[in-house]
Amino acid sequence: MQQQSELHRSLKLWHIVVIGLGYMAPMAVFDTYGIVAEETGGHVPAAYLLTLLAILFTAASYGKMVRVFPSAGSAYTYAQQTFHPYVGFLVGWASLLDYLFLPMINALLTGVYLSAVFPEIPARLWIVGFVILITALNVMRVTVTATVNSLLVLFQVSVVAVFAALAVRGLLHGEGIGQVFAVQPFYSPDMSAAALLAGASILCFSFLGFDAVTTLAEETKDAANTIPRGIILVALAGGALFVTASYFTQSLFPDVSVFADPEAASAEIALHIGGAVFQLVFLAAALSSTLASGLVSVTSVTRLLYAMGRDGYLPEKWFGYVHPRLQTPLLNVLLIGALMLSALFLDLLTATSFINFGALIAFTFVNLCVIAHYTGKRRGLSGWWSYFVSPLIGAGFVAFLWVHLEAKSMQLGLVWTAIGAMYLVYLVKIKRVAVRKLSFDES
Repeated sequence: MQQQSELHRSLKLWHIVVIGLGYMAPMAVFDTYGIVAEETGGHVPAAYLLTLLAILFTAASYGKMVRVFPSAGSAYTYAQQTFHPYVGFLVGWASLLDYLFLPMINALLTGVYLSAVFPEIPARLWIVGFVILITALNVMRVTVTATVNSLLVLFQVSVVAVFAALAVRGLLHGEGIGQVFAVQPFYSPDMSAAALLAGASILCFSFLGFDAVTTLAEETKDAANTIPRGIILVALAGGALFVTASYFTQSLFPDVSVFADPEAASAEIALHIGGAVFQLVFLAAALSSTLASGLVSVTSVTRLLYAMGRDGYLPEKWFGYVHPRLQTPLLNVLLIGALMLSALFLDLLTATSFINFGALIAFTFVNLCVIAHYTGKRRGLSGWWSYFVSPLIGAGFVAFLWVHLEAKSMQLGLVWTAIGAMYLVYLVKIKRVAVRKLSFDES
């Protein structure tokens, strides 16, 4: 089995942006609307704006680190290079929670959506079909994955645009607040800062995706410049979609009590605004959302595993292998495909509990890496803002999210991290594996 040390650089800026948007799943805005509307007292767009502003600080930190270390390892590599290889391993190990369980969540959601339309077909069959399709697409060259993802994202954006047009028609006919342009969804005298922050703590995870594109650094042309631009564009484009969709939803449905179930309001929203036909289109867009997110989340996790295998933390013959013709980490793709089948035995709540811990670990250390790496290297007011104050603000928002993290997520994350620490001790002290550290030329 031939080894290949490097992935092929073929992705461009537009690939990176649509991959990030696919990971973020734009249609998710409708799934969380009812919950966040209740939490914020009817100011969902304002909560999205606050979340976007906070996320941009961490996005900027990712951009700074990928310029220096353009590796598929993302936060794992940044912590490894900035602090210590063992710290990097634990960050990467914890981040795996986010990357490993998101494909399973998308498989579960696909089963839920399709079972609602075809109740006579067991959800298990849809999950197996999802796993086979996503695995087959990821086996192919990364440009194929990016192209398929682009079509899925384009469909979702088109549905959001149609939704906005239908919402404008309804508002002009006196529905909801009865006006197309209003400040009410963003501000009202009785607005609560605490409620907005509580809503932001829920919405933060809608932005997961801007960070995942850093795992594609070794497959991107001019990664040191393309990935940082892509990260910011993904966050801004996703934020614009979320704010627009939530603004029109909030304007049409200022009172969430009209929904039979605010926690599952998307179907009612689609039915009200466009009838049964648009409801089916809405469902198709939701399905394309799980397909796109599942597709690129598998791409991301296989690249992280590749980086950890290449460095010696995982068996290199398997995890560090790149297929010479397809130029993808083939064995990692097949492994993740097999692991995705565990969705047959998981419930959505348990799977979701795993992803938040890993994401927050990555966010925390990327901000800390910027401070540690650049402190003392940059002088002047602008340097202190970019390399100390900005990442410190990003870390502060992440700290707020840590406080609001569910107890179950924290418990599962700590157990997983403890397993990683024991595995690290086994590798270093007992097996005495020689762990490599990549060399980067900062010039």
